[in-house]
Amino acid sequence: QVQLVQFGGGLVQPGGSLRLSCEASEFILDSFAIGWFRQAPGKEREGVSYISRSGSTTYYADSVKGRFTISRDNAQNTVFLQMNSLKPEDTAVYYCAAAAGDLDGSTWDVPHKYDFWGQGTQVTVSS
Repeated sequence: QVQLVQFGGGLVQPGGSLRLSCEASEFILDSFAIGWFRQAPGKEREGVSYISRSGSTTYYADSVKGRFTISRDNAQNTVFLQMNSLKPEDTAVYYCAAAAGDLDGSTWDVPHKYDFWGQGTQVTVSS
């Protein structure tokens, strides 16, 4: 059974930082491109960031550019999302997702392009 397992998340004050991680079981993560998505109550799931299989290509939503950083450690079979300068509007359930091939600038944030999904983790930014 292919699984993506997420760690991190929680409650943080505005301006704070959190790091999310996404680990793969039963498959080698470097065979997959990874995207991070989020979904706030009453809103559609939106793409946050993406990293290619080699790590050489990354994409970010405009709303998180300069604040979030995606990275991967293929030796650890893990992808990270470092989130700094968090804002209340970043509050959402965050999901990692794996795609069997690299995506491009027009498709990285399309949910149905991904084959496997993590369980989701809540991030709440509030004072």
